[in-house]
Amino acid sequence: MEKIGVVTVTYNSENVIKPFLENLYAQSFTNFNLYVIDNASTDSTLDILNNLNDNRICQIRNENNLGVAAANNIGIKKALLDKCTYVLIANNDIEFNTKLLENMLSSFKKNNCGLVTPKIMYHNDKNKIWYAGGGFKKSNGYLPYHNGFNQNQTDLEYQSCYVDYAPTCCLLVKSEVFKEIGLMDEKYFVYFDDTDFMYRTKKNKKYKLFYDSNYCIFHKVGSLTKSIQYDKKNNFKSDFFLKQNTRNHVYFLRKNTSVYNYMFCFFLFIKNNLRFFFSSRIKKDISTFLLINKSYFKGWFL
Repeated sequence: MEKIGVVTVTYNSENVIKPFLENLYAQSFTNFNLYVIDNASTDSTLDILNNLNDNRICQIRNENNLGVAAANNIGIKKALLDKCTYVLIANNDIEFNTKLLENMLSSFKKNNCGLVTPKIMYHNDKNKIWYAGGGFKKSNGYLPYHNGFNQNQTDLEYQSCYVDYAPTCCLLVKSEVFKEIGLMDEKYFVYFDDTDFMYRTKKNKKYKLFYDSNYCIFHKVGSLTKSIQYDKKNNFKSDFFLKQNTRNHVYFLRKNTSVYNYMFCFFLFIKNNLRFFFSSRIKKDISTFLLINKSYFKGWFL
């Protein structure tokens, strides 16, 4: 019988974990295990998890914050060891209806694919699209893009199809894919771990990714990674986001070696510095300037 291993990583997730758990345990498809990998939460996340009384949950607690990629790998390995047919990598800042797992399994049966992802809407504006399929843009250093991003939903746009990229906030994967493609690259603490995995899947060509527009989830975008930093007048990209995103983009390009990619790495150095001077979303101080450039060079030596 088909079995799903649901893998989610928690880190101070007290504000989002309850609705996620409620939605998961209300599913019409019940043959799943939940693997919660906690990255040393210091809030009440662990207390909430301890109140669950269900033999389908497996809690693994890390003494330190290992990052998203490494923590996901711990859960994926456990799901494979437990012989789960599929692995659902899921953020716990998402909400969904009672038939999500059932619908995703149905997508596998109807389509010749190895991975399935749903439409993803903003939680705070349930008529606005965050993701409706996607791919990679070579002219932007192979950064992924989201179809329909920030657009209002219509019935005629962004219908179900095979795509090249999906974020791992809700991605159902056949277990055999991990054996063929490999796990997440743990050099990515956060950001680009999904980009790297999906790019490897695309290059492998053996397993198709299917985007199904017939059902959706609602994503509390940015609630876990704290990518935005606020002051009295402006919303800036956080130091954490700038550090991880800058470093990981360089590493991603270097890892996927080509003449074009190396050329783009040098272009990225110029682009990042121009962005510092001209983007209203980046703080104009010496510490931010140094952070961006130090992170860039760290990407060369990961």
